[in-house]
Amino acid sequence: MAANPHDPKIIYYGTEKIIRTEDRGVTWEEISPDLTRNDKSRQGRGGGPITNESVGAEYYNTIFYIMPSRHEKDTIWVGSDDGLVHLTRNEGKTWDNVTPKGAPEGLVNAIEVSPHDPATAYVVIAAYRMNDFRPYIYKTTNYGKKWKRLDKGLPQNTFVRVVREDPKRRGLLYAGTETGMYVSFDDGSNWQPLRLNLPPVPITDLTLRQGDLIAATQGRGFWVLDDLSFLRQVTGKEVDKALHVFTPGTTRLMRSGGRPSALTAPNPLSGVRIDYHLKADSETLLTIDILDAAGNSIRHFSSEESDRDRCRIGNMPPRLFNAIKHPNKNKGMNNWVWDMRREGPDCIDNIALFAGFAGPSVTPGSYSARITVGDTSQTVAFDLLPDPRVDANEEDYAYLTARLDEAVGLMNEVTSSLKSLRKARKQITALLNDYSDDTLQTAGKAAIQEITDWENTVTQVKFRVYEDEDSWPSLYDVQVRHLIDALDEAGPPVSKGALNRWNDLSAEWQTYKASRDTIINGPIKRVNGWAKSKGVQLIRP
Repeated sequence: MAANPHDPKIIYYGTEKIIRTEDRGVTWEEISPDLTRNDKSRQGRGGGPITNESVGAEYYNTIFYIMPSRHEKDTIWVGSDDGLVHLTRNEGKTWDNVTPKGAPEGLVNAIEVSPHDPATAYVVIAAYRMNDFRPYIYKTTNYGKKWKRLDKGLPQNTFVRVVREDPKRRGLLYAGTETGMYVSFDDGSNWQPLRLNLPPVPITDLTLRQGDLIAATQGRGFWVLDDLSFLRQVTGKEVDKALHVFTPGTTRLMRSGGRPSALTAPNPLSGVRIDYHLKADSETLLTIDILDAAGNSIRHFSSEESDRDRCRIGNMPPRLFNAIKHPNKNKGMNNWVWDMRREGPDCIDNIALFAGFAGPSVTPGSYSARITVGDTSQTVAFDLLPDPRVDANEEDYAYLTARLDEAVGLMNEVTSSLKSLRKARKQITALLNDYSDDTLQTAGKAAIQEITDWENTVTQVKFRVYEDEDSWPSLYDVQVRHLIDALDEAGPPVSKGALNRWNDLSAEWQTYKASRDTIINGPIKRVNGWAKSKGVQLIRP
């Protein structure tokens, strides 16, 4: 059964003939003669003389596939379960037998009308019921007047169930066989496996939607190959280059999440997928830089763990450890997903920031990715489109970005101040251990106490494990981090409540900053006065 894509009120139903309704099945009319071989010797009762079966699944000489043309309203392709292919170009007034010459008496399991040309079609015949397991794919470019068989590269003991052509790239074909997926980049002249993590299962049908390839399997499973952008660019020459980066597809600034249940599959990773091919395993560092429209680097990734990574791991709860990954530098195809975020706040040691150090989201616009391995580098451009559910203009996004920059800048000023004062405290402690001078001891202990009091005001030093957030109050650094996340997750336009909170935190920081400066210009300065008089190295926060 099939609906006419130009007029969904028209529905076709296959028996040994094609019958049509134009009123949702109230009335039907025959629009074809018998389009099968009509072999009377095979039209007896199912099951033979021992166990008769009248369910109907075993009926022979019936129409199995109906494919109305997506280009021409009156064109219909029809395939039978006994190997015949017929075509009408006038809505059933006349029919032509266009069965490929030499085709077996098998099941016409699928017909694909090319999305690029109304005269081009692909027919798949599965003859396994006749004990013939060879692959039969036929192509015509002139409405079935001539056919060409396409099976080079396919295993000759595995039959094909379905072929689909990519709607974006002409001649890019996907074939579902009894033992898995195959792909052809040259219109079926050559085939190669497209396995990835797909088990060697029978593929019963394929469809392409929104840039993804969806496969249905004989095991009643569904598999999706997300984002066909890189497959649509393959030419075969990529393998000769030390590095080849495929241009990412256009991505919307949308986030997906949630954990799959027993009956649902995981969503694809949220972000821009960057596919690249390496001719050989790389023994040198591989880096990926995300650049904005002005060419400025807004995010940096490396194949090796950095000091920043180690700092983040040491200051995040174990549940987030797996969030830090590194791009591969292995021979063959690799891919990396940029999560559409900028660099996050600076990380310092001994600060329990359980929300992590992720940066805020970028805004819609033009970006590029630069991949470098050894002396070889390639840059590809791509676009980020806005989330269609967000009612915001460029000014709204720009205003949000400015507020996020301010909030991240404030967070960095907090961590920088903490790092400086902790460094000073460590230096003063060393002085006190080395010198017993009463003046130094008095000034030094006062400085250490004030630094510790200041630290205990801006960050919660009692945090040790994730659940400690339920036991001890979050302090200033966590509040700033929360504001960054609240702004980022809400998106544009910025709410008045968020602006009010920003004003509160900004004013509060002025008080903390004044206290910090008082410590530097008070007790630390007195310690340095003593050190200078003794010719000892000065404290440098």
